Amino acid sequence: MAWTRRIAHGISCQADEVRSAVRQGREQQRWYKENKDRLKAERRAAHKLGALFPEPSGPPMNGFTLLPWLLMGLGAFSNLLQGRNPNPWVGGIGLLTFNSLYIYVVFRAFRKETREALSTRVALGLMVLVTCGLAIGYGGNWLYFFPLLGLATGSILRAPFLHTPVLALTVLAGAVCFGREGWVGLNIAYATWISTMVTSAILSLSEAVRELRAAREELARRAVEQERMRFSRDLHDLLGHTLSVIVVKSEAARRLASRDLDAALAQVTDIESVGRQALTEIREAVTGYREGSLATDLDRARSALTAAGIEPVVRQSGPPLVPQTEALLGWVVREAVTNAVRHSGATRCEIAVDGTPERVRLTVTDNGTGGPAAEPVEGIGGTGLKGLTERLASASGSLSAGPSPRGGFTVTAELPVEPALAVEPHGTALSTTATAPGTVVGADPGRSRPPAG
Repeated sequence: MAWTRRIAHGISCQADEVRSAVRQGREQQRWYKENKDRLKAERRAAHKLGALFPEPSGPPMNGFTLLPWLLMGLGAFSNLLQGRNPNPWVGGIGLLTFNSLYIYVVFRAFRKETREALSTRVALGLMVLVTCGLAIGYGGNWLYFFPLLGLATGSILRAPFLHTPVLALTVLAGAVCFGREGWVGLNIAYATWISTMVTSAILSLSEAVRELRAAREELARRAVEQERMRFSRDLHDLLGHTLSVIVVKSEAARRLASRDLDAALAQVTDIESVGRQALTEIREAVTGYREGSLATDLDRARSALTAAGIEPVVRQSGPPLVPQTEALLGWVVREAVTNAVRHSGATRCEIAVDGTPERVRLTVTDNGTGGPAAEPVEGIGGTGLKGLTERLASASGSLSAGPSPRGGFTVTAELPVEPALAVEPHGTALSTTATAPGTVVGADPGRSRPPAG
């Protein structure tokens, strides 16, 4: 007959879907078993690197977690085998249909896309109809399909969309069970409510833990990227300035070697000192604890400019600065002087540090014809004037660079006395050494120059 063929076709389709769901679950478990050692090794390596991930807690939850609850239907199955229920074929088809729908729903409950799909909601609605039909038709052990229906409902629904459906399902279970078994049947309604709420809460918590782990892994990945950026930026700024000093001092030593051996040896001694200091700074940059002061950077700037044949005039006034502000201004001095030595062709370079109780301004001006170094290659941030602009902006400061109205090139940096962010990501305590207000640093011995205007 046509209706038997339709039932057989429906059962066949449900069986295919059940086999597909079971196959997917087995594939997930097989993948976890095959990759378990690799996943553990990766997590141990991440733990050693400082990314403190929680220890693996086993394979992810899937539909197999909720399958054992189908044993609650063994009482109804026993009634069918013992012939205690009328129309056993109808009961058998109903039992098979309910189990198939249950397996289909719970295996689709662990992925948001399949959980919210229309086919899943339709299958859940069919489960409600089959459960009510079996409970009304047979009663007794068949009422225990309501808690199973609650498990399936709780696995699909999540807060805040759970309260109304669970209330409706509890009322429906209470009405059907009370009609079949009287007041005793209300226990089934309570079990239905408990199973729905507990299942939804446990699966929601499990999903939140997975999302938290993913968020922590993403934060660790970003922290690694930021540390790489800091390291590349510091190496650029440190080595760019240091190598420029070494080059210009080497050229000066070569020029002086033929006519003034003592002066040439003095330049070679400076090269050795700069090289040793560079090694120390590179080691400190690797660990993220580089120390320095603005006075030290100004002294090095004077030495580099003098060796390049550029007359340095350095002036510093105002109150002492906090370590973070000194460090940021030191980076600006390094980059501006390096660009002046490499590109300006200047004969004079003026460095002025003017401070007030609220803000401090650093100005580096040369009388050359050159400009700043070329812009960094896209994708490599934190280098040159672009990187300095980002550093100062993160500390509520600003950096401007461009041709001077009187000729040459000017770099101007402004910062609050206490920047909003520390310059180093590890909270480094930098040196607070500062030059006395009004001191002219770097003027040639025996010569006096007025402060730069």
